[in-house]
Amino acid sequence: MSNIFYLPSINLMGAGALSQSIEQIKKLSLTKALLVTDKPLVSLGMISSITQKLNEAGIETIVFDGVKPNPTVTNVEDGLAILKQNNCDMVIAVGGGSPIDAAKAIALLATNSGKIEDYAGIDLSKNPQLPLIAINTTAGTGSELTRFTIITDEVNHIKMAIVDSNVTPLISVNDSELMKGMPPALTAATGMDALTHAIEALVSTAATPFTDALAEKAIPMIFENLPKAVRDGGDMEAREAMMYAEAAAGAAFNSASLGAVHALAHQAGGLLDMPHGQANAILLPHVLEYNAPSCLPQIRVIAKLLGSDGEKLSDKDVADAVIWKIKQLSKEVGIPKGLSEFGVKEEHLPVLAENALKDACIFTNPRKATKEELIEVLRKAM
Repeated sequence: MSNIFYLPSINLMGAGALSQSIEQIKKLSLTKALLVTDKPLVSLGMISSITQKLNEAGIETIVFDGVKPNPTVTNVEDGLAILKQNNCDMVIAVGGGSPIDAAKAIALLATNSGKIEDYAGIDLSKNPQLPLIAINTTAGTGSELTRFTIITDEVNHIKMAIVDSNVTPLISVNDSELMKGMPPALTAATGMDALTHAIEALVSTAATPFTDALAEKAIPMIFENLPKAVRDGGDMEAREAMMYAEAAAGAAFNSASLGAVHALAHQAGGLLDMPHGQANAILLPHVLEYNAPSCLPQIRVIAKLLGSDGEKLSDKDVADAVIWKIKQLSKEVGIPKGLSEFGVKEEHLPVLAENALKDACIFTNPRKATKEELIEVLRKAM
């Protein structure tokens, strides 16, 4: 059986990658960019600095800063309208997963007909998107180098997973210097998001030795460096390690896909606007406990990566040890304890579970879940 490994053509990483990316963008011979971002990055002055560099390179920029933390259909439509009004020939995303996801959707619709809702699912587009460059400012989502984009349908209160090779950025940029200003809570949430990517990719039914190698590299790096980056945002060694770990985890799930953690977290975000990274962090140990009977060899690998001698433990004990370590990491970096802290109530659980079963991420979960089983997972995570 053959497999496909997806990744942008060019991936620039490390301190100074932003400056190097300008040279790569110039080589595209494009002249006008829609720069997609959010208002906090504008207020920090980061966007004006980047637009100045682009302008000096002969690239005109039109800034769209209306992206919400959970990007919506309306955000996409608004950005697309600005792109068309200004005849932009490329899209540059600057930010974390939210601006990058919105930029992907805008770039896809710029070359494909219909609405973004038409592309919820797997590989439903016909045409390559407008050239897209993704400049990442957080160490977590992996969106800068994946074929995934998550957009909230604010009318129906669901998150749509668009999994399509045509939304893969042409160039991804991970410059650790852009990440040192992240506040502790955002560092923690995005870091736990990256850990979830690595673990779900490792236990996925679509995993390969290639994706396993990336996931297995990322997991111990996150456990070692995330607490350091949360404690001291200026610890550039930890920042750089988290940057590489999130990229490795992103590259792993980009081809191996994800599982029930993301399927459920997407719905919590869509229904209640819950922050994605925190939803993943809270759900991860409970989903892993549910999945354990179907992925024990991978759990033993994780245990070994984290320093436990899993070979000498029973199946239950090794699963419990890994789950305990995940919970302890969440506690150490300040992740809230349960979904109820974000307004999730008992009456929400059936809707969340039912919608999760329609999410593209659920199809590669190692254990085939029922609605009732997902409700119980959610209940434990409350």
